[in-house]
Amino acid sequence: MNQHILGNLTVERFLAEYWQKKPLLIRQAIPDFESPLSPDELAGLSCEEDVESRLIESVGKNGKPWQVSHGPFDEETFANLPEKNWTLLVQAVDHYVPEVAELLEQFSFIPRWRLDDIMISYAPVGGNVGPHVDNYDVFLLQGSGKRHWQLGGFKGEKAGIVDGIGLRILKEFDIVEGEDWVLEPGDMLYLPPRYAHHGVSVSNDCLTYSIGFRAPSADEAVTSWADYRGEQLTASDRYADPELTPQDPALLDDAAIERMRQLILDRLDDKTQLTQWFGRYMTQTKYPDQLVASEEAIRLDDVIAQLDEGAFLERSLGSRFAYAFGENGRATLFVDGDGLDTHIEVAKNLADPASPIESDILNDPEVAKIIVELLQRGSLTLISESDN
Repeated sequence: MNQHILGNLTVERFLAEYWQKKPLLIRQAIPDFESPLSPDELAGLSCEEDVESRLIESVGKNGKPWQVSHGPFDEETFANLPEKNWTLLVQAVDHYVPEVAELLEQFSFIPRWRLDDIMISYAPVGGNVGPHVDNYDVFLLQGSGKRHWQLGGFKGEKAGIVDGIGLRILKEFDIVEGEDWVLEPGDMLYLPPRYAHHGVSVSNDCLTYSIGFRAPSADEAVTSWADYRGEQLTASDRYADPELTPQDPALLDDAAIERMRQLILDRLDDKTQLTQWFGRYMTQTKYPDQLVASEEAIRLDDVIAQLDEGAFLERSLGSRFAYAFGENGRATLFVDGDGLDTHIEVAKNLADPASPIESDILNDPEVAKIIVELLQRGSLTLISESDN
């Protein structure tokens, strides 16, 4: 791992003192950083049908503040924008641009399954999205130009939000003394969840990379886990009261409530199945349609032949991999919302984004079947020499 991303801090110190606790400014986190994407290229991405993007004008054409529009956009959209006071936001740029995806390796000190995506924003002078909070950790890496950041401390769930504009802009934002900086290319700001911040472009070439993390809410997790577990239970597994005694026929007594409580808790409190659900849940792709499944059946012999000719296996951009230990040298490899049983070493190799996928794993028929399946669904890609 490149230690420069945390400046002079060790990973241990960053996690102990800053992670989800307090903000951190790191000057030249990536020294001499050059953005792999230009503002024009970012605008081009926002014109594509499958790419999620937004335009936010802090002063709209009708004079009202905070006009929000959603992509895809076109050349006319950008031609009609004012010279300043607007921001283009493009989600999941790492899903489309390999050079941007490579930046994720700089953050390998956080579990990969916690990483969400890299959003990139472009803004001329004055462009901003207003003071706000995020419900997740974020690293804000300056790609080009300059942005002026001001922080406003932790805000709870009851923090007031401006109504009726389609953005969660804080009604009140008081700058914390000393937490006021201008970031230049390579500088980076870390913010824990719900730490108020406001960034305004102070140049006409301001690109900011936002590396965000997945943080499921309790209601999302409980609902998803209950749905997953419910699909495994049978219709015959029901509420029962064999020790029922005479009582008021209209009363829901404590004993009945406790029986139902135990029925639910006994089915939900299953660590093995919770692991299987959690791995699937945290590797679900943000944009499933981006994974291109092969329309034709992929044959193992063809894969081996291409590998022999110099091709190599690569994880598809936007795919999510993780693994969890099983028993007797086995593991579950989680890929894009699915779970596959395999050998521990194979799961480690396939789930590690920094590890090349060795072609000799195809010598094991069980593993070869998994590789073909992942190629078929689009989670893996076979890259030939001509593609490089």
